Amino acid sequence: MGQEESHNEEMDLAQIQELCIIFMKECPSGALHLHEFKRIFGVPSSSAEESLYIETVFNSFDTNKDHTLDFLEYVAALHLILRGNLEDRLKWSFKMYDKDGNGKLDRQEVKRIIRIIYKIKFQAADVSMTPSEICDRIFELVDKNNDGQITLSEFMEGAQKDEWVMNLLKLDVNVTGWVIQNCGKLP
Repeated sequence: MGQEESHNEEMDLAQIQELCIIFMKECPSGALHLHEFKRIFGVPSSSAEESLYIETVFNSFDTNKDHTLDFLEYVAALHLILRGNLEDRLKWSFKMYDKDGNGKLDRQEVKRIIRIIYKIKFQAADVSMTPSEICDRIFELVDKNNDGQITLSEFMEGAQKDEWVMNLLKLDVNVTGWVIQNCGKLP
């Protein structure tokens, strides 16, 4: 089994290297813009939900907020998506939810991401809850002090205590699969 894990890590490294080569080919200037990011990951312009999701992903990795990803931001993003541990992925998810960057999530921020995920992840599934009901349930389970906001510690604790919450909060709409599937699309 140890050999299998080692082989999988090598596959991840090979995929990261392939994506880095694509970055260098597509962005010789060293700056990746949103439209290029969408093209690399095969996001169709006809899909509003996927487009909004990838914009949110892009903005979460644009750490210096210059509306581009430099090579280091790009590599950090790939490492997190492909090989990041649960805690780091949860912190990243929190950052994606926290649109205003104040370190707390309000209902509007949570609903915004839930709506996107709902349309991508639950499109074909039979889901009995609306995005508003999902948001309400998350707040019931995670907002421990009932102040109408979720802090990073509440987010982390809530996600790790409840599998249903974890599946929603960690933003697992198979970003890793999406990256792997689309990394070889460009010539």
